[in-house]
Amino acid sequence: MPIFEFHCDKCGHDFEELVRSSHEKICCPECKGRKVRKQMSAVSFKSGGKYVSSSGPSCSSCGGGSCGTCH
Repeated sequence: MPIFEFHCDKCGHDFEELVRSSHEKICCPECKGRKVRKQMSAVSFKSGGKYVSSSGPSCSSCGGGSCGTCH
């Protein structure tokens, strides 16, 4: 059961929702509007005061997509 990010076209509210089924109707928790769009999610984490993306290595010495050896 993945968590998705949505944007409500009616009131502009951005929110996350646990989606149990692809047939589930999602509505905005603020205005109860049903005209919502699924957003692209980007994952990042804070390491040593800097935000680091998990989408790829952050330096050339990282091997296999893991930065554990260079930080």
